[in-house]
Amino acid sequence: MIDEAFLQDLIARIVEADQSALDQLYENLVGQVYGLALRILNRTPLAEEVVQDTFWQVWRQAPRFDADRGSVKAWVLTITRSRALDMLRRIEPNEVELDPETQDLIQATDHNAPQDLLSAIQQDHRLHQALVSLEPVPRQLVSLAFFRGLSHDEIAGHTGLPLGTVKSHIRKSLNQLRLILTSEEAIVGSYE
Repeated sequence: MIDEAFLQDLIARIVEADQSALDQLYENLVGQVYGLALRILNRTPLAEEVVQDTFWQVWRQAPRFDADRGSVKAWVLTITRSRALDMLRRIEPNEVELDPETQDLIQATDHNAPQDLLSAIQQDHRLHQALVSLEPVPRQLVSLAFFRGLSHDEIAGHTGLPLGTVKSHIRKSLNQLRLILTSEEAIVGSYE
């Protein structure tokens, strides 16, 4: 059981723009946030997107948290539920239920497809590990750009950050990701 006073302290620190507090809140609640999003959406990629959206909204709306109205966990899960239901409303009813990786596997006719799939999964895992190394705000900006396909202008409008700040964070984050992934490829390549 997570101590409510500890979570409220994290929210107070987030109000003061303490990114490490957001990291700690994420670490403590991500499992429950992801679980709720996955239960509502029943799709891993969409649930992951809702997790990112939820913690981004927590970052932006931390000053609105009111302990008299409920616990931090309940507040965060309410945001999650709202984000997941919004996502569910945007999904076309005739949309295919299979995730893209499964569709690719089914459509693959090449006998090397299982090895290609394994390689793709390993690369995806390395990318997610590299993303986790970023600070929360830059990680969210990169996610908005590459997973949601938003332009720099759209991200600035969505987040309320100045356009120059968005561009700067994304540029620095991409450089950091490039360094991490390049060094990991060199390490992986040395074992092959």
